[in-house]
Amino acid sequence: MMRPTTPSERPGHLTAEMEASPLSESKPQSMAKRPKVIERRYLLTLILITSLFALWGFANDITNPMVSAFQTVMEISATKASFVQFAFYGGYFTMAIPAALFIRRYSYKSGILLGLSLYAAGAFLFIPSAIYQEFTYFCISLYVLTFGLAFLETTANPYILSLGTKETSTRRLNLSQSFNPVGSLMGMFVASHFVLSHLDCDTAAVREVGFSNLPLAERMAIRTHDLAVIRDPYVTLGCVVVGMFFIILLFVKQHGGQPKADSERVTVSVSTTLHRLWANKEYRLGVVAQLFYVATQIMCWTFIIQYADRLGINKSTAQNYNIVAMVLFLSSRFICTYLMKYISGRKLLLIFACGGAITISGAIFLQSMAGLYCLIATSGFMSLMFPTIYGIALERVDRDDASLGAAFLVMAIVGGSLMPPLQGLIIDQGTVAGLPAVNASFVLSLICFVVIGSYAWRCLRNQRR
Repeated sequence: MMRPTTPSERPGHLTAEMEASPLSESKPQSMAKRPKVIERRYLLTLILITSLFALWGFANDITNPMVSAFQTVMEISATKASFVQFAFYGGYFTMAIPAALFIRRYSYKSGILLGLSLYAAGAFLFIPSAIYQEFTYFCISLYVLTFGLAFLETTANPYILSLGTKETSTRRLNLSQSFNPVGSLMGMFVASHFVLSHLDCDTAAVREVGFSNLPLAERMAIRTHDLAVIRDPYVTLGCVVVGMFFIILLFVKQHGGQPKADSERVTVSVSTTLHRLWANKEYRLGVVAQLFYVATQIMCWTFIIQYADRLGINKSTAQNYNIVAMVLFLSSRFICTYLMKYISGRKLLLIFACGGAITISGAIFLQSMAGLYCLIATSGFMSLMFPTIYGIALERVDRDDASLGAAFLVMAIVGGSLMPPLQGLIIDQGTVAGLPAVNASFVLSLICFVVIGSYAWRCLRNQRR
């Protein structure tokens, strides 16, 4: 752990003068220089790596509304459509550990470049998927795309933590993660204004008749058009990712003042690392808390469209409510980054978990627009959770174990693939316990907030001890 040097540790003849000076002895401890969130020598690296957070945020949140789009265009159930999320977040689960082993063997830069390559490949696979019009092919495309995202997240998060002292690591990660919802907002905007609003299957005339009730030839023509509309943003995204590949290749150096990847220092075996991670209870439970957090985030942002649909709101308009939720999420994350100067991350996590449980309860039991507003408000309470759980879990993890430790936290994103199909299954029931099924389905999110709150309370209690 780095710390500011004391006068006695500074070189040169000024040291003796300072030590002899009575002013130096009487200087208050509170005036000691605080460690910086980021040092100047790491600033360019921070900016470039932080841009990746926005890049995967875009992919996450242009994909969430596609569940509803595929459900209509491909004429499938909510349960089957939610396999978009199963494929998307399943890619994280599959590739997180290989990504960690790769960067242990090579470097942060190599991991990022490979991640960007896989990201672009998955995006370009949307071209044949749209040609063959097979839902399975779209799922495979997303699966490959998230291989790349797994590499990027497994690399970028510990990289940001390493760019300075441990005292400021959680604040630094919250700062970088604050740009993730910037990309998410862009993804939502594109989904709303360039995808959902251009779907012929969701026009007022088609909604009145019912897409499935149209003649076969008309349905096929609409499907061809709409799948091309879904394809185009991903192909454009693939081109942007290729451009980012070359920027990282040219401007991020593996040496010259930047931290080296863990692989360049690692001497411990994988089995030793796994043993130490398992023995770290705060880390172990952090992986579980992260799984439940990602699950509730994806459920709240994926099924807000179905929630609004029950209130008679079309997909394009419903996506605007999702954008409002993301603006709230983004604003709250910047506010939380500031508040962490004065309130511990553990305490804020507990407060926000309780707040999320209250608002999601409103979404369950209120069957009017008030319930939709509660669902939107939940995003404000989710804002600090991912980076804070991540930072707390890795706080006491040895530096040599950081890459694998980060990998398991990225694998926890699999919660986003496990819970949505279960929620889709509940929604397909129509009504549950006297409540509209879409309302009742958010009891899964309530359970998630209880788990997160329990983790925060345990960590806060341990910190006070």
